[in-house]
Amino acid sequence: MNFFSNYLNANPNALFLAPMEEVTDTSFRRICKSMGADVLTSEFVSSEALIRDVQKSFDKMAFDETERPFGIQIFGHDETSLVKAAQVAEEQQPDFIDINWGCPVKKVVAKGAGAAILRDIPKMVACTKAVVDAVKLPVSVKTRLGWDMNDKPIVSAAEQLQDVGIQAITIHGRTRSQIYSGVADWTLIGEVKKNPRMKIPVIGNGDIASGDKALLFKERYGVDALMIGRAAIGNPWIFKEIKCAFEKKTFLIPTLEERINILLKHLRASIPLKNEKKACLEIRRHYAGYFKGVSNFKKVRLELMKVNSLQEIEEILMKFGVPLGTQYGFEYSTRYF
Repeated sequence: MNFFSNYLNANPNALFLAPMEEVTDTSFRRICKSMGADVLTSEFVSSEALIRDVQKSFDKMAFDETERPFGIQIFGHDETSLVKAAQVAEEQQPDFIDINWGCPVKKVVAKGAGAAILRDIPKMVACTKAVVDAVKLPVSVKTRLGWDMNDKPIVSAAEQLQDVGIQAITIHGRTRSQIYSGVADWTLIGEVKKNPRMKIPVIGNGDIASGDKALLFKERYGVDALMIGRAAIGNPWIFKEIKCAFEKKTFLIPTLEERINILLKHLRASIPLKNEKKACLEIRRHYAGYFKGVSNFKKVRLELMKVNSLQEIEEILMKFGVPLGTQYGFEYSTRYF
């Protein structure tokens, strides 16, 4: 029985939230869930840190029951550590275990983890098989097209990963050498999906920044589901926008008041998980998204980037007052996306 196939058969328009370090903590995940994200995954957890009982790694695995279906993503380069980490993650009782074979960040790749494994497909397959055999939960993989433009083995690699027992594969349409530059190549994702030997769900990821693009990618390449990553940062309502596109409904742009309220809900929920200063620092990467399309926001953002307490952030945001926008002369964009 395939967990992902069963779920996607029942939820054909399901959207996945991509795991992102210091972004997709439980506070942000729950906001995305309320906005239409269906399947959530933890921030990626180091297998080496997990087996050494590093508390931060255990904290990353914590989730609320309302987040289900929920997966814990692990990464590493050593088969033994990955197996042990998967078993520790399984004890937390998520719905699935995801293996990260796609992170392009230098400090991860330098240790032979993440996208580094794309230079050694036999090792990728062997490590994945070891994890699949070691746990009872469904296992999925998130990866990329290949190492560079001259080495994109994803069609063959996906088939081999399926053969050792993974139940779904998510493919980001870039190579490791591209990092996040250039344009995601969905043609190879489509080839994986069209491969007659592929029976497991194929989830597409990369450059899904609007409802129209989401609909285009899903229909053109025939993937079973879409995973949204960077486009959700500061923009959790992108899931609503995509669902509206799928259902041929009009998407209503959030008002400035709604954006402020969602941002503050996000920040307030993050503080108990970390500490106030860290939560206030991490929320900074969301400001541009939360207020995209709001004219003259630059001055406000500069103020927000200087403060490290909830009270100060609330005071700056509440300057908008009622009616909103009078403090800084905000104008609303009619083209939010």
